[in-house]
Amino acid sequence: MERIAILGALASASIRSEFQYRANAITSILGGLLYQMTGFVTVWIIVARFNEIGGWSLGEITFLYGMRLTSHGIFYACFSQMFEADRVLLTGEYDRYLLRPFSPLLQLFTRKLRINCFGDLLGGTLLLSVASSRVDVDWSPAAVLFLLAAVVGGALVEGSVQITLGSLSFRFLQTTSVRTTVNEVFNLYGNYPFSIFPKLLEYLLTFALPVAFVAFLPSTLILNRRDSLHVSPVLAAIAPLVGGTLFLIALRIWRWQSRNYQSSGH
Repeated sequence: MERIAILGALASASIRSEFQYRANAITSILGGLLYQMTGFVTVWIIVARFNEIGGWSLGEITFLYGMRLTSHGIFYACFSQMFEADRVLLTGEYDRYLLRPFSPLLQLFTRKLRINCFGDLLGGTLLLSVASSRVDVDWSPAAVLFLLAAVVGGALVEGSVQITLGSLSFRFLQTTSVRTTVNEVFNLYGNYPFSIFPKLLEYLLTFALPVAFVAFLPSTLILNRRDSLHVSPVLAAIAPLVGGTLFLIALRIWRWQSRNYQSSGH
């Protein structure tokens, strides 16, 4: 409980520091929202032209896009500082983390908040809310709980991938380009039903890079679109658990690789 309180205090301090300049904070949030909505408009134009994508209607595509974006917003709010891991290690800032009686990784997570994450969260929840009323889903308590678990699980999937890749910085120092590229793959391919992709790409985005577990697999159960699945429905049902499992594995990899840390001496 003490560690949770410390974590909350660090996160709160980061948020307060960002809102010291309210105009800049609001502009950043709106900028993040507009950027994500621009991406959705592109999808909407394609669906409007062809009436569907891979057999999925506009409402279903919007739901999928909203799930992916909400998960990404949670990921960005919690783990965006993984994109700064190279700089933290190269400048010796990580030395300070090792001197404090608190997890160095948690200190990295809370060093600064990227305020535009709230734009992603706002856009994602907005799309989910609109789409939920336009798809044929029985919103029972079980369905709502599964949706919430899936959204959090999707964020953990993205977080686990970035933590794993970030841990390589202890050995190779410069891994930002790899992590940025992987992030773009999640953002690009995670918004569409996988039935439109070649079979090889479907499996690569499921087992090599777990993009499918962020939104596509759980959305097929919620929307009753099992006909679009390229894997067993069991994998779709356990998608939230996959996120948690991958996250725990990523934490162990981080601890293992952090033994290779060498101070820059700054």
